[in-house]
Amino acid sequence: MRKMRTWRECLIEQLADRESAIAYLQAILEDYQIYKESTIVQRSLLTVVESQGGVIELAKQVGIAPQVLSKMIANEDIPLIDTLGIVLKALGYQLSIQPIKLENCNLDTYSEDRQNTSTYMDEEAIAKS
Repeated sequence: MRKMRTWRECLIEQLADRESAIAYLQAILEDYQIYKESTIVQRSLLTVVESQGGVIELAKQVGIAPQVLSKMIANEDIPLIDTLGIVLKALGYQLSIQPIKLENCNLDTYSEDRQNTSTYMDEEAIAKS
């Protein structure tokens, strides 16, 4: 009889595909903007790390001990944005920032063209943070 897999095992298998992992992380970041659930972001990030080779392999790429990387991802005391920058860069991803609707924004813009422009942090900006 075939052993049944858990939902998490199926998700990790699906997220082994780079495009699926990117779409998954984008959806998680969008949800975070609404619900502010950092625990979900942390767990999702760890799931993607596992799907892309695991904590040990990623720790080698980042140049830190696997235990330290695991604590970075799971620790609520470390700013999540810093953790995201480090881990996503090592996975070959980058954070993306897109403008929100103006009625939800308190800042004035200096150009209507800029309202429709997406801004992406490059790897150098992440590395400097």
